[in-house]
Parts: sequence; C-alpha cells; structure tokens
Amino acid sequence: MKISEIYRKKTPVLSFEIFPPKRDTTLTSIDATLDVLCSLHPDFISVTFGAGGSATNSLTVGLAKKIKKEYGIEPLVHLTCINYTKEEILAFADELAEAGIENVLALRGDRNPDIVPKEEFFYASDLVSFLKENRGELCVGGACYPEGHTEAESKVADLHNLKKKTEAGAEFLISQLFFDNEHFYSFREKMEIADIKPPVSAGIMPVINRAQIERMVSLCGASLPEKFRRILQKYEFEKDALFDAGMAYAVNQIVDLVAHDVDGVHVYTMNNPVVARRICDSIRNLI
Repeated sequence: MKISEIYRKKTPVLSFEIFPPKRDTTLTSIDATLDVLCSLHPDFISVTFGAGGSATNSLTVGLAKKIKKEYGIEPLVHLTCINYTKEEILAFADELAEAGIENVLALRGDRNPDIVPKEEFFYASDLVSFLKENRGELCVGGACYPEGHTEAESKVADLHNLKKKTEAGAEFLISQLFFDNEHFYSFREKMEIADIKPPVSAGIMPVINRAQIERMVSLCGASLPEKFRRILQKYEFEKDALFDAGMAYAVNQIVDLVAHDVDGVHVYTMNNPVVARRICDSIRNLI
C-alpha cells in the first residue's frame, strides 16, 4: 500500500525508523528488534540508506523486503541522491520494484568529505522530480525541518525549498526531530500560509543517553528547551533515571501532538525495541 493512502485512511499515523545492521552481512542480527517493532502494529517502518559507497545499502532493500513480506508492515525506504548518478538511482528504483516496495523517502543526503558528489542531483527536490518523471508508480515522501535546515539561508528560504519539493511531487512529509512542540506548531502554521498541503508526521527521538542526544542535536541543529536541559543535567550519570525521564518527556510530546491533531508521529527508535514498546504502551489508546 502506498503511504499516501495510509494518511488518507487514518490519522494520526504511527511509524518507526530503523537502520540496517552496520557490521553484519546478514539481517539476522535485527530479527529480535523487528519482532518487537512489528508486534506494535505501526502503519509503516522507514529504513535508512547510507552515503555513496556504503556497504549497508544492499541491506536496505533486504531489510525493507523482510518487513513487508515476513511481517506485513509497509516499508519506507530512504533514498539519498547527492552521491549517486541518475543511472544508479534508476537501478535502485528498479530493485525496489522487483522487491514489491513502492514507498520512498527522497533525501539529498549528508555531504561526506570522503566522497566526491556526482553533481547530477543537488537537492532533494531534484530527486523527487526525477523519480516522479521516471518511476511515477512510486509513492515519494520528503523530509521537513521545523527549526529550518542547518544549511538553509533562512527559515523563509527553507520553506520555499519545501514548497518546491512538494510541488515536484512529494506526497507526505516526515519532520526532523525536535524537542519543543511549539516549533512544530509554528512550522505547521507557516506551511498552511505557504499552501504546502501534504500530511506531516512529527519526528520524535526519545532520549537514551546524553552523548547520543547531543550528537544528534549537533548534526541536525535542533534546539534543547531549558526543561529538557535540566533533565539531562540532573540525570546525566544515572542511566536508568535518564531513560525513564527521557521516555516520559517523549510520551508527553506525543500526547500533546495528538491533542493538536498531528497527522502522524514518527519515532526514531535507534533500533531499540524497548524504546518503541515503552512509548506504544503509554499511547496505546491515543493512536
């Protein structure tokens, strides 16, 4: 099923994000995680995609196929473009088609100083347009950034780029992680003013440890509210307490988002089934 159809049939949509095993040439190491995640009945599960030359890319399709065929959950395959040629993108799209996968999240991808960009795609909107023109049977989604993309000249410019992406054919959006819901609500209002219409799932990343969250924040530019900083400071050296506090914070975010009629909630699980189960147990009557 195309994910655009899922959004039309129900809201809020619940989805998880996972990544293929990095040091394993098989997928057996992620079976236990999949068993738990799929037992929670998400509407779809997204599978990340590496930079150009990454050995994990061959596992991306395998993992997505496993999710669809063995668990009956719709997979969403991330597809980056900055380090690939048009021919490579078409070959990958054909591989997806052969596996029965019809949903793609079109991304530019992070710049890698060790890889020279192919310079056939410069922005995610280029990839969206290319896929729609050449593989129109695919359902294509895109990313959005409630606090603005770190490389955007301004939030206005970032919103302009998002509109360009949706006009190119992005049918749904998944947001970058954030820790202050007001950023998301403000962003959603700006989308409405700009007449950007695709449904948006709010990206939520529960805290597991301080180092992890600070690394993610440094990469994506999300701001940390003072109340969140206090949690990190108070429980920095108390692993179990920080886990409980982080879960409570994430659940409170989700409860508030659902109360504000969010289109969907996308949980960045970091391949941790305990995180996903804890959240689902807490919101089982909400979504």
